[in-house]
Formats: sequence, structure tokens, C-alpha cells
Amino acid sequence: MDRIFAFVFARGGSKGLPGKNLLLLGGVPLIGHSINIAKAIPQVTKVFVSTDDAEIKRVAEHFGAQVIERPAELAKDDAPEWEAWRHAIRYLREAGEEFDTFLSLPPTSPLRAIEDIEKCLSALDSQTDAVLTVASAQRSPYFNMVSRCSNGSTKILIDAGAISRRQDAPDVYDITTVAYVLRPEYILTQNSLFSGEVKSVVVPKERAVDIDDAIDFKLVEVLYGRKKDES
Repeated sequence: MDRIFAFVFARGGSKGLPGKNLLLLGGVPLIGHSINIAKAIPQVTKVFVSTDDAEIKRVAEHFGAQVIERPAELAKDDAPEWEAWRHAIRYLREAGEEFDTFLSLPPTSPLRAIEDIEKCLSALDSQTDAVLTVASAQRSPYFNMVSRCSNGSTKILIDAGAISRRQDAPDVYDITTVAYVLRPEYILTQNSLFSGEVKSVVVPKERAVDIDDAIDFKLVEVLYGRKKDES
């Protein structure tokens, strides 16, 4: 049976929304939501939080996660998340911890459901290197997404050519942060998520909101409140 380790990567700094990872949603910090849902999945063996922040460490331990001390250079705004993933795997291997499946549950998607995560875990087969989640995009690069030069010159991202209706264009999706599932060796040996064979799981928009700024958080609060009222 595969050993599945769940990870929550939560650095202390956030320019878009200060203190983002510890914001309270329904009285629970965002990292607490990720930890709680990871612990609710029977297949998950252990839950870890990778952080550089003392308060996040304290909260993570309070919710029952083990903490991986993230180096300061991997907690900067421009530090690739991929390198933090690699550090976590190496950190655990040096501690004698071996596992088969890497599951990342970012704290910025607290509306995810257990079924979303389990679909991702099931999609990681022998022909697949990585599984991520997506949601239907509101805009299309064929019709209403443009690039813009400093002089104001604007062009459509993809020339639709003979396609005159949006309904005839290929379906497009936004990558969400609901879940990422990969093999540890793939992370260690490749340089990016899309280096190999990647599958996706479609998540309903109401469960796929990614918190990047204060407006996103307000939307999540509304959707979370409705979900509580319906349950």
C-alpha cells in the first residue's frame, strides 16, 4: 500500500494579503483547514507543514501537523514553490522518512472537498507524473484575453482564425490550488510541474477559489458561510 504524505507549504510573508496563511475562516486559520482535511483522508499517512514562520509553526503543531523548518531563502517572494517541495522531500529522507506519494494542499484553497483530493489521488497512475486541479475559465485566450505592450498596443493572445464563436473554441481551464499529487522522485529529478505527463481533475468553481488578495478572501468567506448554512 502506498504511503501518502500530505504537505502544507505556508511561508510567513505575503505581499498581496499580509498574514494570509493564518487568517481565520469560520474561526479556523487557513492552514488549519488544510491540515484538518488532510487528516480526514484515510489514505494519508502523515501531515507536514513547511514554514519559516514561528507563529505558523505553533499553529501547525496545535492542529496536529509535523513541522519542516524551511530555509529563509526558500521563503522569499521570488522563491519557486518547486524548490520548497524538493527541500521538504530531502528533509524527510534525511530523517529516514520514505513515502510513495506527495500531496500538496495549499492553504489558499480552503473550500476544497475530500472528494476533490481523492479524485486526484486516484488519477495518479503508472503513466502519470503529476495531477493538478483545474476549474472552467471565465475568459478565453481566443476571444477576451489580450497581451498589451507599454505603448498601449494590444493583441488577442491566440488568433482564433476561422473560429467566430466562443462556443466553437477549445475549452480552457484555470489551474487551481485545490491539490497537487506527484511522485517524490519526479519532483527531485525534474525542473517543473509540466516536465512530464500531467493530468487534471476538474473542480467546481465554488470549491476552487484561490485566495490571493482581500477580495478573494471576502468571496471565500461568503461561500464558506453559505456552505455552513446548507450543511
